[in-house]
Amino acid sequence: MSALDLVTLEDVQAAQKLLSGVVRHTPLEPSRPLTAALGGPAWLKCENLQRAGSYKVRGAYVRIARLAEAERARGVVAASAGNHAQGVALAASILGTSATVFMPVGAALPKVAATKGYGARVQLTGASIDEALVAAQEYAEMTGAVFIHPFDHPDVIAGQGTVAMEILEQCPDVRTIVAGIGGGGLISGIAVAAKALRPDVRVVGVQAASADSFVQSLAAGHPVRLATLATIADGIAVGCPGDLTFAHVSKLVDEVVTVTEEDISRALLMLLERNKLVVEPAGTVGVAALLAGAAHVPTPAVAVLTGGNIDPLLLLRVIEHGLTAAGRYLRLTVRCGDRPGQLAQLLTLIGEQGANVVDVAHRRHDPGLNLGEVEVDLSVETRGEEHSDRLIGALGDAGYAFSPRTARS
Repeated sequence: MSALDLVTLEDVQAAQKLLSGVVRHTPLEPSRPLTAALGGPAWLKCENLQRAGSYKVRGAYVRIARLAEAERARGVVAASAGNHAQGVALAASILGTSATVFMPVGAALPKVAATKGYGARVQLTGASIDEALVAAQEYAEMTGAVFIHPFDHPDVIAGQGTVAMEILEQCPDVRTIVAGIGGGGLISGIAVAAKALRPDVRVVGVQAASADSFVQSLAAGHPVRLATLATIADGIAVGCPGDLTFAHVSKLVDEVVTVTEEDISRALLMLLERNKLVVEPAGTVGVAALLAGAAHVPTPAVAVLTGGNIDPLLLLRVIEHGLTAAGRYLRLTVRCGDRPGQLAQLLTLIGEQGANVVDVAHRRHDPGLNLGEVEVDLSVETRGEEHSDRLIGALGDAGYAFSPRTARS
């Protein structure tokens, strides 16, 4: 297979046989919130429940299993912020070969620990996945270890395409499949299988708005490298598509859309609250696109939850962000008179409106304040956007002044 030959259905079917008994046949769960949003049946493909916590083990195993015995004896090397690292580490351990994984210095500690737990040797190198990739490729050249690319290889694409094979079996009448896009390996494999077996199925890819390398590349007609990436969805923060994945996406994927950080946070919160599923930010972007109405989505629709490997500290921050995006968490800065009982009156008013004060900071010595004035920073829980609006209106009606920083932030 030459560099730009597209993966075929036969390649994906062969990968599925290779993966039989190795990967989990992950569940397809119904989602009432998505069904209500779309006006038709919506399902969640739970690859967050896959071995090693994401779909990545599929492609990694197929790639390593197809190495010659002499190649496997030299070991494998990869670069990843987390999920590909764990997939390669697990696949290598199953197949009896050594694995070295380069991860950015800022990689989440639970992902580093999990990668080591599967038996890989971890090297923390560089500030980004791109720098880790360079280090991994240099290591491969120096040692003879086989570099396992996270997305731009036909075996990896074929392995990821087995997700679509399962979806088509579990939901035979599916009309739309939605999945996140980082480097494009998953959406490429899904599109290969879906379009070959059901040409009418719509395949939609989703990127974070601040990491939209495929959107820009498709507009330009060739892979484009982004100068900067800034998103909580680190698993899909890839600066440039691969040549092979770009060829698949440009030919087979119907639409690529973007979602905001608020959309991602809101989707993660919904999955926790309503579906009882822990999903990392990158794994939620398909759901985020459906909730935001970002794409044309005939139903039944399936959103792929690509991974569940999230740092608990990040989870706390994203939950708070999601509450804020849903209008259920307000950060307010209120200026009022410096008189006895003024703070108590303010808090009483908030309580009367049915809101819950999470924390409060009271400042009277800020040089920016007028004489006889204090500033109160508040974090408040509400029941949603309408409740938040009523609270803000009540504060205004009571004569409280809000600083320019007062907002849902």
